[in-house]
Amino acid sequence: MHRTPPCLLNAWSRHAPELKRYLDHRLGDVDEAADLLQDAFIKALRLGRGFCGVRNPRAWLFQVVRNTLTDRLRAQREHLPLSEDLPAPSNTPLSPLDRLTECLPRVLAELSEADRLALTLCDIEGQPQQALADRLGLSLPGAKSRLQRARTRLQRRLIEVCQVRFDEQGHVCCFTPRDIE
Repeated sequence: MHRTPPCLLNAWSRHAPELKRYLDHRLGDVDEAADLLQDAFIKALRLGRGFCGVRNPRAWLFQVVRNTLTDRLRAQREHLPLSEDLPAPSNTPLSPLDRLTECLPRVLAELSEADRLALTLCDIEGQPQQALADRLGLSLPGAKSRLQRARTRLQRRLIEVCQVRFDEQGHVCCFTPRDIE
């Protein structure tokens, strides 16, 4: 039989009351909170002597308690059956622009690191251009110029590599998917 590591017993005795208050507040049921607290302790026990290597035992215990609470709440969530008269998913083919996403990651990977960073940060992650300026130590106009040049290079590569074509209105009408190399 294994002994409970003293580091776990010390951390548990120090933080269990705070963990219990957290669960009591979240659940509003002291018995259920006590059950969840016991589940969290069992998870800590499973870590055994590895618990002694945890850098911040309080944070680790709170994370285990939060995860245990989340799991319990998900399991208790009411599941409603789907109605039989729901329409089937549409088999509408994707537009050429939507299908172009197949080609984008490969072309993006071929761009310079600076271009990838600008496009990923601003266009894909939706960060403001000021974030790009701050990250690169540029002025806002400098970051805007860098992003615009990166977009132009991306467009050229998409046209060249994926054979993107445009209709009379300037919208993507079609392209040739590129084979993975």
